[in-house]
Amino acid sequence: MAHKLAGPAKRLSAYVGEDMIYNDKPLYQDLIDQARMQGSAGATALRGMVGYGASSRDIAKHALRMSTDCPVLVTVIDEPQRITALAAVWATMIRAGMVTLEDIKVVHYCAEGDCEE
Repeated sequence: MAHKLAGPAKRLSAYVGEDMIYNDKPLYQDLIDQARMQGSAGATALRGMVGYGASSRDIAKHALRMSTDCPVLVTVIDEPQRITALAAVWATMIRAGMVTLEDIKVVHYCAEGDCEE
């Protein structure tokens, strides 16, 4: 059964480091896994090219060499009650980084082959 999502929603975002580990795997992967286990409509992890965080340490400052600790943004959009529950779980998992919660409006969402023409 396809997940339906339209209208008012929330976006949960986590800003973490690529090298951060949780339960013996990358934290960003475990955040995505938690979103899936909670039944979220979908989740995305985006690897940043450059950035800095609360420590003010430049990450991936030198473009000619590949950093192994780039910033990663993990984001999930879903119904408010599902996102609120997931935010509480993520808050216990993230020791360093930032978690944000925003009100948004979903204009269009459907899986390939599941959209009404």
